[in-house]
Amino acid sequence: MPKVRNIAAALPEPETVDFRALASDWAEGRTDLFVVLGPTASGKTRYAVRMAGEICEALESDGITFGGAEIISADSRQVYRGMDIGTGKDLCEYGSIPYHLIDIADPGERYNVYRFCEDFLRVWSDMLSRKVVPILCGGTGLYINAVTAGYDFTNRQPLSAARDTTERHGYPARPYFIGTLASREERNARIDRRLDARLDEGMVDEVRGLLERGVPEETLLGYGLEYRFVTLYLTGKISREDMRDSLATAIHQFAKRQMTWFRGMERSGVCIHWVEP
Repeated sequence: MPKVRNIAAALPEPETVDFRALASDWAEGRTDLFVVLGPTASGKTRYAVRMAGEICEALESDGITFGGAEIISADSRQVYRGMDIGTGKDLCEYGSIPYHLIDIADPGERYNVYRFCEDFLRVWSDMLSRKVVPILCGGTGLYINAVTAGYDFTNRQPLSAARDTTERHGYPARPYFIGTLASREERNARIDRRLDARLDEGMVDEVRGLLERGVPEETLLGYGLEYRFVTLYLTGKISREDMRDSLATAIHQFAKRQMTWFRGMERSGVCIHWVEP
């Protein structure tokens, strides 16, 4: 039984997740999707990659035939090609673990939760057919909710929340949620360090290149955060110093909103097993 937690607490109580038990749950059909979620800079991608390796190792040691483990990204901006530094793709973190739904659209192309649901179902169904362990990883709560709580976009109404059947319009019926934790102070410090590193890595040049390629200024402003504030800087509306400081504050606030969303999922009945990566 999951531990009872005080949802109103500043941070959930961390747990220790047994990867071997998760491997058994997947092999015996008790889980059909693992979800690793968390606010930005909480270490969710690295945790998902580690989890994939640990589950594969457990299944192999038990002599179970399967097709490996793969990660499906649930990030509303990492779908865009050429938006690498600003979205923090950090593709090197995946190592040998295959990933999906990254670099599948051009900047400026219309991509939304409806398209994400279509793409997710295609990829996830293919994984099941290949006996691949599927791990959904990301911080876009709306995308995660859409494919785990279910939403019928044709009739514009929620699907049944029942999880004892796989007939819920083909969506996962038995997802297992893991959330990555970091204190607000630690998370903000990570955000600041990561922001400075990305500026050093050429984030401004990345946004400049998008503008030179013809991506409209309004489109980049609409992507928010890094693309909004760097665009404001490149178009002379704010100084570089203001860009950096305002962007850091905006990312801090964004991470807080993400955490609020995930705690809201818990209040709606979703059991999230919180860990400290």
